[in-house]
Amino acid sequence: MLRDITLGQYYQTDSIIHRLDSRVKIMATMLFIISLFMVKNFIGYIAAGLFLVAIIRISHVPFKFMIKGMKAILFLLIITVGFNLFLTPGEPLITLWKLTITREGVVLAVSMAIRLSFLIIGSSIMTLTTTPNNLTDGMEALLNPLKKIKVPVHEIAMMMSIALRFIPILLEETDKIMKAQIARGADFESGNLIRKAKNLVPLLVPLFISAFRRANDLAMAMEARCYRGGENRTKMKPLKYYKRDYLAYVITFAYLAFVISVGRVFLKI
Repeated sequence: MLRDITLGQYYQTDSIIHRLDSRVKIMATMLFIISLFMVKNFIGYIAAGLFLVAIIRISHVPFKFMIKGMKAILFLLIITVGFNLFLTPGEPLITLWKLTITREGVVLAVSMAIRLSFLIIGSSIMTLTTTPNNLTDGMEALLNPLKKIKVPVHEIAMMMSIALRFIPILLEETDKIMKAQIARGADFESGNLIRKAKNLVPLLVPLFISAFRRANDLAMAMEARCYRGGENRTKMKPLKYYKRDYLAYVITFAYLAFVISVGRVFLKI
C-alpha cells in the first residue's frame, strides 16, 4: 500500500509535458485545482476528467501507474463519502437504523469523491513530470515578487521541494521498518481501530529517528558544499519560456474559462 503512493515521485520519460517549464506546470496545477472547486455540475466534472485524461496521455505516464496512487487515499475517500452521504440534510432516500441517506447527500458525496480524486491525480502529474530541482526553481520564480517585502522565497521553495521529495523516501523507509517488525512478530492488522493505532507506535519511533537522521545528513551535506541560499546564486539551467509554454498557458486558461462557462449555462437550464 505504501509503495502505491505516487505523490512526490518523478517518472522519467520523454514527453512534451516533461519538457514544459516548471512554472507552467505549477500554475496549470493550481488553475486545475481552482477549476475543481468552481465546478457546479457533473458536466463540469466530465470536462475536467477529459482534460485530465488528455494530459495523462500526453505525459506518457502509464495510466495504471497513476491510478495505483489512488489506493493510498482510499480510506480518506471512504470517510469523506460516508460523512457527506449520511450527514447531509435533504430529501430522504434510504433509512438505515438512525442514519438517513438523502438525495442531496448522494450528489455531494459523489462530487466530493470525484473532486478529491482529480485533485490528487492532477497534483501527482506535476511531481511525476518535474524534477525536484526544476520544481524548486519554478516555485522560487513564481514567488519572486515576495522578495520585495523581505520574504525568504528561496528558503521556502527549497523546504517545499525537499519535503515533497522526502515523501517517497520516507514511505520506502516505513515499508522496510514494517516488514522488519512483522518478521519479528509484530501485528499491524488484527484488532479494532484503537488497537491498530497502538500497534503503530513501535513503527513511528524508528521512522522519526530515521527522518531526523536523514535531515541531519542532508544539512551536513549542504553545509559541506558551502550552500548559502539564494543570495547571488546563479543557475546552471535558468528557466526560459518557449512557444510550447505559452501554448500550454493558453490551453489551461481556455479550459478554465470553458469549465466556468459550462457551469453557468447548465445552471441556468
